[in-house]
Amino acid sequence: MSPLPLPTARTLPFTAPWLLAPMEGVTEPCFRDLVLTRNGPDALGGTFTEFVRVSSMPIPRAVVRRHLGPSSFPQPVGVQLMGNDLERLAQTARNAVAAGAVLVDLNFGCPAKGAIAGCAGSALLRDPAAVERVVRAVASAVDVPVTAKIRAGYDDASRVEELARAAELGGASMLTVHCRTRAEAYCPEVDWTRIARAASSVSIPVCGNGGIDTHADFERLRRETGARLAMVGRGALADPWIFSGRSVSRGEAARFLVEYAQLMKERHQWPGGGIAARLKQLLRYWTAGGLVENAEHRLEWLREKDGAHLLARLEELASQP
Repeated sequence: MSPLPLPTARTLPFTAPWLLAPMEGVTEPCFRDLVLTRNGPDALGGTFTEFVRVSSMPIPRAVVRRHLGPSSFPQPVGVQLMGNDLERLAQTARNAVAAGAVLVDLNFGCPAKGAIAGCAGSALLRDPAAVERVVRAVASAVDVPVTAKIRAGYDDASRVEELARAAELGGASMLTVHCRTRAEAYCPEVDWTRIARAASSVSIPVCGNGGIDTHADFERLRRETGARLAMVGRGALADPWIFSGRSVSRGEAARFLVEYAQLMKERHQWPGGGIAARLKQLLRYWTAGGLVENAEHRLEWLREKDGAHLLARLEELASQP
């Protein structure tokens, strides 16, 4: 049997090689917009929605539009989809493009138990042929770039080249490789040679992800792995200015967090559990501006249970230059 024709390659719309990773519960429009506002298109090349899970039915256009948010920037915002039903994924991708998405990303990296149980996310890393089928179904359904994000493997990284080639054969315009396996989750150790192995096995652009803590790490990752782009997740929670490398004052760092809370309130996206949990999600990693002085000071921030008091403390610091 002759192979199916490959979807036509599309030009990636990124404005710079440094990208903000999609993160569940984090890269919703409020946080994402603040990061894009503070990093111009020459520093931050693009970002993605938190993953949109496609299960029992295609996701409607209106829901995708909410994930994209009300703002527009020179940098593209891709819609990330996760699922394993080819027809529903393809239709959701069409809905995403109709909602304004300029690229669609496919999640093959989520290590959550729910994703594994539903044979989605990193569960598909056990079957490179399934990765190829999913990519092909979506790339054939839309005329925008379709990218794929994988981990280096399920239990180990022995098949990272095979997984990379599967994404390429399916028609992916770019492959992002998170250098940890599903089993390694978010362990501190990283192995960038896995990214290098993937990059050397395909002709499409590879984006390296994992282990970027400073602005200098972006270029170091590209130099050491041969990846054309680099993506950061938790490093941007620690320092939203990581893309430009600009140092900020304590007051400017606090203003980001205060504005984050204000924007969620204005857009009626105030967290159900209160603002304290959402702010602590950032303060757990935060390094920008010396706002968190040391490990003991971080614990002091994280032990604060009263969201109003936490926000008042930040507002006081935000009044500083």
